[in-house]
Amino acid sequence: MLFSIFVGFPISFTLIFLGFVFGYLGFGKLVFYLMTLQFSMVMTEQTLAAVPLFVFMGIMMEQAGLMERLFSSVQMMLSRVRGSLFYAVLFVSIIFAAATGIVGASVTILGIMAAKSMNRSGYDVRLAAGTITAGGTLGILIPPSIMLVVMGPIMEIPVTDLFAAAIIPGIMLAVLYAGYTTIRCYLDPSLGPVVPETDREKDIKVVLYEFFMGLVPPSLLVFSALGSILLGLATPTEAAGCGALGSILLALAYRKLTLEKLKDGLIKTLEITALIMLLVAASNFFGSVFARLGTPTMITDFLLGLEVNRYLILAIVMGMIFLLGWPLEWVPIVLIVVPIILPLIEGLGFNLIWFAILVAVNLQTAWLSPPVALSA
Repeated sequence: MLFSIFVGFPISFTLIFLGFVFGYLGFGKLVFYLMTLQFSMVMTEQTLAAVPLFVFMGIMMEQAGLMERLFSSVQMMLSRVRGSLFYAVLFVSIIFAAATGIVGASVTILGIMAAKSMNRSGYDVRLAAGTITAGGTLGILIPPSIMLVVMGPIMEIPVTDLFAAAIIPGIMLAVLYAGYTTIRCYLDPSLGPVVPETDREKDIKVVLYEFFMGLVPPSLLVFSALGSILLGLATPTEAAGCGALGSILLALAYRKLTLEKLKDGLIKTLEITALIMLLVAASNFFGSVFARLGTPTMITDFLLGLEVNRYLILAIVMGMIFLLGWPLEWVPIVLIVVPIILPLIEGLGFNLIWFAILVAVNLQTAWLSPPVALSA
């Protein structure tokens, strides 16, 4: 399976093919009914209905240019601070990660917005690239992360609990990144020089107005949707629907919404959602065949039978996920690897919510690490 994925075969069709082959060898024609059942269960899972809505919300905020305005306003606000563009990137990455939950989109948009400004201001290219990619990878951790929405049903954990558990680690990582850039700029001011006097806005009223107008609308949209979930006022799907509608209204208010942009946003949402849903269904089918053949139980019984400290086993599991995170996106890891090792984690007595966040932080770090550095 891993060989097929590494050489470039589509993951979904690889999983379906292998599930059919080994399922038919293991228990005959029952494999066809099993596939129908698993695909039907995925398509009727209410929590997964939030995926296209959150994706659409992020795409429409991108189409409306809200993130570009937020970045410009934060840059203007901190123009007298050394390394201000680093802080602007990390600040915007928190808001945009919460809006999209997709790493690729976050890294791309942050790169488009910030790279030219950083180069023009004489910022160190390596530190600038590291800040952009590090901020972009927060998309899998800060709610409403698409990965957490998918991971919830897979691990049979309420998505609201995963969202609540992921907020503090995500913000802590952003603060640590900001602290690192602060120390580097303090030791070597040439890495992040102050914005030139000619590029600064002199009128403080203009600065405050732009900062308010750049920050409040997208923040209000994101945190109202997220807050309604965490406070129990709405399900993830209901909050995502309100967020999607709110993104359209914001685009209209900023006079950035056109029929062409709306059509493009809907097509992108359809493409991303279809990809994710097919992967989820194929992975569920493969996992059910794998489980029916008894392999996860055999692995769990073997490892639990060893007289080894449970934290050592956890470290080995995390190391394996870290290595897989170099070349692979989160989808095959969350949908294939995690269900296989889930019985082991339960047998070791670890809290599943804690483990899920640990996996998310692990993958976020793996995508920044050489030799592959997927987010770069």
